[in-house]
Amino acid sequence: MKAEATSLTPQEVADILKITKNTVYELIKRGELPAYRVGRKIRVDQQDVEAYKKHGKSFELANQDTSSFRTQSIKPQNYHPEETADYHQGLVICGQDVLLDILTRHLERHQNGIHAFRLYVGSFTGLLALYQDKAHMAAVHLWDGDTGIYNIPFVRRLLPGVPAIIVHLASRMQGFYLAAGNPKNIKEWKDLTRPDVRLINREKGCGTRVLLDEQLRCLGMDRRLIKGYEKEELSHLGVASAVARGEADVGLGNEKVGLQVRGVDFLPLHKERYELVIKKEDLNKPHTRDVIDILQSDEFKREVQGLGDYDLTETGIIVAKV
Repeated sequence: MKAEATSLTPQEVADILKITKNTVYELIKRGELPAYRVGRKIRVDQQDVEAYKKHGKSFELANQDTSSFRTQSIKPQNYHPEETADYHQGLVICGQDVLLDILTRHLERHQNGIHAFRLYVGSFTGLLALYQDKAHMAAVHLWDGDTGIYNIPFVRRLLPGVPAIIVHLASRMQGFYLAAGNPKNIKEWKDLTRPDVRLINREKGCGTRVLLDEQLRCLGMDRRLIKGYEKEELSHLGVASAVARGEADVGLGNEKVGLQVRGVDFLPLHKERYELVIKKEDLNKPHTRDVIDILQSDEFKREVQGLGDYDLTETGIIVAKV
């Protein structure tokens, strides 16, 4: 149970961080500040506020000039911040890619007018929210090094006893963000252990971090030999920006962000599958059918295709029943 003595109201958090209360709600909505409910009230642990302050620069960087990568969640009429990301107040979708922002806009314009909330969290956290009935859908990109298969092995482990379906969203290219011209001549995973190479990492639980750690395990590489392995950023943009500023020589992320940050080259390494996990029991519910219909629509695919760097060959197809 949460210790009441260390819990804070959104206003108290705002006073500590010297921001507005609405900004606190936005941080909670995007998954950047953990929160929980006591009845209808939102509370935040003191230790989570301190952790946010410690990593504040990372969060600020991830939210600067990001209109190309991330938009605000759709807010229904009569919107109240206290209801944000409430499982019972609207459709809750976990994931960070701009593709999901496009999906939520299409849902809002849909004939049924579905209100969708976004939780900007990584793959592990998204599956946990789905398992705990705090979300309806979770977008994931988790590579299993033993089988070479994306997502299915992790869904089986993290949703024990919960039958689920996996709907394909898109395939994307993952690779290294490098300083322009690749002055360190970094070409492969094994280069990360070179003494002259500094890494900027992603946080534990996100699909990009899982890909890196699985590659290290499969190749028998010692992560302790990688300079900067413990230094984390919380978004692809944060990683690419750190490389562009010269704070690191290399980072791992998707192609779209890498090509939109000045002073960064992208070295493609691994094609990944980005997919949506939904409980099987929800398959025939109206909101699930609407999501699948939108994903399969030509209108949605044209808008995503216009962004470039996505393979939409299987978009909207139910690729697995787990």
